[in-house]
This record gives sequence, C-alpha cells and structure tokens, in this order.
Amino acid sequence: MKKLEEEIVNLKRALLEMAASVEEMITKSVKALKEKNMILAEEVIKSDDRVNKMEIEIDNLGIKILALYQPEAEDLRTVTMIMKVNNDLERIGDHAVNIAEKAVYLADKPPVKPLIDIPRMAERAMEMLRQSLDAFVNKNTELAVEVCKKDDEVDFLENQIMRELLTYMIGDPSIIDRALYLILISRDLERVADLATNIAEDAFFIASGRILKHHTMEREGREKAQ
Repeated sequence: MKKLEEEIVNLKRALLEMAASVEEMITKSVKALKEKNMILAEEVIKSDDRVNKMEIEIDNLGIKILALYQPEAEDLRTVTMIMKVNNDLERIGDHAVNIAEKAVYLADKPPVKPLIDIPRMAERAMEMLRQSLDAFVNKNTELAVEVCKKDDEVDFLENQIMRELLTYMIGDPSIIDRALYLILISRDLERVADLATNIAEDAFFIASGRILKHHTMEREGREKAQ
C-alpha cells in the first residue's frame, strides 16, 4: 500500500471513531431526556471536550496529507471532504450537548406530554447519519441520494412537534418554558438530520465528482423515469 493510501485509511478510521462518539452522544442525550437521567446527560456534556480534540486531530492529519502528498483527483476529494465531514460531526456533537443540557433542566419538572415524536425524530436522524457515513465509506451514490430524500420526513416531524406543543402552550401558559425546551430539542434533531444530509452530499461528490443538491435529485429521477 502506498504511503498516501495508508494515510487516507488512517484518516477515514479516525473519522469513523469520531462518528461513533457523536452517535453515542445523541443516543444518550435523548435517552437522558426520556428517562430524566441527569447522570447520563452529564456524561454527554463531558464528552464534548473529547470530540473537540478528535476534530482538531483529524483536521491536523488532513492538513498534513495535503501538504506532504499533494493528492489529486479522487484522493484530493476524499481528504477535503473528510475534513468537511469532520466539522459536521463536531457540530452534531454540539447538538447532542444542547439536548443533554435541556434534559438536565427538564429532569425535575413534570412532563408536558408523553415523549413520542421526539424519540421517533431522533431515530430518523440517527438512521440518516449512519447511512450517510455508510455511503461515504463505501462510495454508494444511491444510498447518498436516499439519505437526502429522508430529510423531508424529519422536517415534517419537527413541524408536527411544534404545532402540537404550541397548542399545549395556548391551553396552559404554565408549561410554556418546558414546551419551548422541547421545541428547541426538536430543532437540534432537525439540524442533526441536515448535517447528515450534508455528509450524504459529500459522499456523492467523492464517489462521482458531481455535486448533489435537490435539483440534481429531481433531474436524475426524471432521467430514470424516461
């Protein structure tokens, strides 16, 4: 194996380790919210420093590869997109911390309503993240496109949560602060899904050299139908 290939393999491995960490953070933060588990929430908050250090290490390794080996074509796309995905994963970690902090606030307060749609939204967002990383590693353009299409499902759930909680707030102003925290949590999860979509778009670019946006998906859908 050439030295450049070896370095890129190491870079991918580091990225996947970071991805596993932020996925665990999201899972724990939503579990902390559901179970009113402050200890679990604090674990997520403390994990943020480790993820930030991982981001810096991956960035430094990527810069080293660019400087020493001056990769071209697909190798160049891979290294630059890994550095971009690295930033997206760090932001997902930040959203996990946001959810955990809100879980701490809500832990000793009566529930506004049974938590159904927020856990469902978290499951969809995490599925998108896992699939986008799968598409990224395996250069699977079809899976990347499928991930992008799923973003609308998460947006729908966020809007549904907001409408329902606004109705509760109008009926009982005493729950406004708790309901607002739940709305903000749904917004954090919507941003996780958006970042997973970004990763899927990057996966598509690495594999094909083409940029994937909504109009691209629509055009490709028409071409397949013809």
